Amino acid sequence: MRSPSIGRRARPAFPVLLLIAALAAGCDRPAAPADAWQDPSPMVTATQPAEPTASPAPPAASTAPTASVAPTPSRPAPRRVFPVRAGNVDYHPTHGGYPGTDVFADCGEPVVAVTDGVVLEVSRVDRFDKRGPLGPNNGGLSVSLLGDDGVRYYGSHLSVIASGVDAGVRVRAGQQLGKVGRTGNANNVCHLHFGLSPKCSGHDDWWIRRGVVWPAPYLNSWRKGGNRSPVAEVTAWQRKHGCPASPGRSAAGG
Repeated sequence: MRSPSIGRRARPAFPVLLLIAALAAGCDRPAAPADAWQDPSPMVTATQPAEPTASPAPPAASTAPTASVAPTPSRPAPRRVFPVRAGNVDYHPTHGGYPGTDVFADCGEPVVAVTDGVVLEVSRVDRFDKRGPLGPNNGGLSVSLLGDDGVRYYGSHLSVIASGVDAGVRVRAGQQLGKVGRTGNANNVCHLHFGLSPKCSGHDDWWIRRGVVWPAPYLNSWRKGGNRSPVAEVTAWQRKHGCPASPGRSAAGG
């Protein structure tokens, strides 16, 4: 009698062996990470860089100022000083015939530039004559200064004008321009005639240069160390009157 195992064909072991081999090969390969986006891209090389991430848009401040940008410092206000450097001075708030102020001081006291600016006109010769004409030469020795603020500052009846003070010369506030005197139609009284006006070009505008607005309020400020500005009033006067081509009511004055 045959044994049950004899004569029965045994099943080949190849499928089992292949399965074992496959499982063994799978154990040698590292498992893929759960987050596949962390894998480095195999296409990135030294000669072919990865596509750069888009740069953020430039801030608005690169094309226009913002509140965080410090403002440009404003130009300092022009400094102004009293036109006569002396302890014993006096003046009246009004003047005969037209706006102006006579500043009374001893002859020889320093007359100084009220503010920084450029000398406009200088008269070094006293051409005043009582017989006329009245007006053009009434100031005797005189200096007018165009301040950096655009106002013309005029002083007349000087006894002398400082050396180097000529038309076109730049001067500083407090710089001596001359000395108090009594030239022109000063009636032999030592004083400085002081006037404020706009600069008018094209002709000798002595009727404007002598003064168009009242200086006393400004003199009061400067005498006390203040810095009151005549710019607004002088500008308003010029807007209203322009540059008159002839004298007004009176030709008299300094």
